[in-house]
Amino acid sequence: MTDVIATPAPVEHRVDHELRSAVLRPVLETPRWWWPSILVLGAVVVLGIIAWIFQLAHGLGSAGYNNGAFWGIYESNLVAFIGVSYGGAVVSAILRLTHQGWRAPLTRIAEATALVTLPIGMIFIIPHLGNPGKIWELIWLPYWNLSSPILWDFFAVSTYLMATIVFFYLPLVPDAQVVLTQLDAEAPSTRVRVRQTLYRVLVGRFGGTPTERRRLNGSIGLLAIMIIPMAVSVHSVLSFAFASSSRPGYMETIFPVYFVVAALYSGVALVVLSVAAVRKLYHLESYISSRHFVRLGFLMIAFGAAYLYLTFTEYLIDGYSNTAGPAAWVYQIIAGRYWVPFWFYFVAGGLVPILIMAIKPLRTMTGVTVASVLVVLSLWVKRLVIVIPPATEPIVRAATKGSGAVSGLWGTFHFTWVPISITVAATAAIPLLLLIVFRFVPALSVTEMEEVAAESSHQGGRP
Repeated sequence: MTDVIATPAPVEHRVDHELRSAVLRPVLETPRWWWPSILVLGAVVVLGIIAWIFQLAHGLGSAGYNNGAFWGIYESNLVAFIGVSYGGAVVSAILRLTHQGWRAPLTRIAEATALVTLPIGMIFIIPHLGNPGKIWELIWLPYWNLSSPILWDFFAVSTYLMATIVFFYLPLVPDAQVVLTQLDAEAPSTRVRVRQTLYRVLVGRFGGTPTERRRLNGSIGLLAIMIIPMAVSVHSVLSFAFASSSRPGYMETIFPVYFVVAALYSGVALVVLSVAAVRKLYHLESYISSRHFVRLGFLMIAFGAAYLYLTFTEYLIDGYSNTAGPAAWVYQIIAGRYWVPFWFYFVAGGLVPILIMAIKPLRTMTGVTVASVLVVLSLWVKRLVIVIPPATEPIVRAATKGSGAVSGLWGTFHFTWVPISITVAATAAIPLLLLIVFRFVPALSVTEMEEVAAESSHQGGRP
């Protein structure tokens, strides 16, 4: 079945000893900064767990939820964290399918970012439900409500998680064989034996022959094709939880496309930040250059321009209709109580990154990284603007008011230390898990980079 995927036949494999030494060093030797980083990030995660336990004891009211704000930060985080994982997987899939030579140092980082952020996003369903026992109703057949978008969210995200795990594992197999060879040359010890057992499991029966590599590349290509529509379906179905409601601001037919583009926009930005951190921490400046950042920046801005267009379309249509519900919602976001977060997103997350990429002196590795920080932060704020205003909008309206509703009747979501701690803990869990992953697997795909270099040399061109 994998033969239907058009993959170039592997050229003669050439071992780059300098590359292997640089990339495998953090796997074979523990960097001095690794344990302090793990302890600090782990402490932040523990603080989030303590905050969640406090919420279990005192209820969702301790997290700022009330009768006038039934959805808030947890729902925003659910959308935001799952969204960035989607971007990482799709970026890697697109680069693989288009056989871009410059992809080689980036794909492992993008796939690892997708792998660790998706389960973190899924975890937010637990504090969202309040009572963790309700999770049982999502997985136990007698409780299934097939008309609920939440149930289909669970199916879609769980399937996507399995695909993301496989998509991360398959390209890792040849590198696991390389690491196993290096471990076999190490002095025998308990640590070495444990790692040898781990990598033998990862390698399986893969022998590294040209036929096996061709079949493996075909399988990766097939999965790359499959993961794109799967990821699109995940964020489309996720948007149905909002769009299928009857509240102004949620009942938007544009939401499936809107959510997908936002996921790509923020996902590429997070990949840029992950690449920048890995490049700096593991001293991989020789293999990840400013050229990689600029190309990712252009890809990010393409999605950003599309997202700005969709934002303009959504507010224009709802505001122009001048009906009581949508008009009140648009007014409160653009010029009312929520104008500060909205215009922060629009300027910092929309216009500024485009300007950075448009002005050549700013189009540098530092400029792209700054733009990515703004995008990740601003898109999280934008998710708050999507979730909270409709959830706090009053049902009883007064058409005589300029805003279309009695402003005093709008609910308010109060940010308390509980959701803030949980959100910060989830954010810290991303680098924590990435550090753990890259402690056991190479941060760059060694064999893929060697293959790309061999192909480039064979064709007489630059990757």
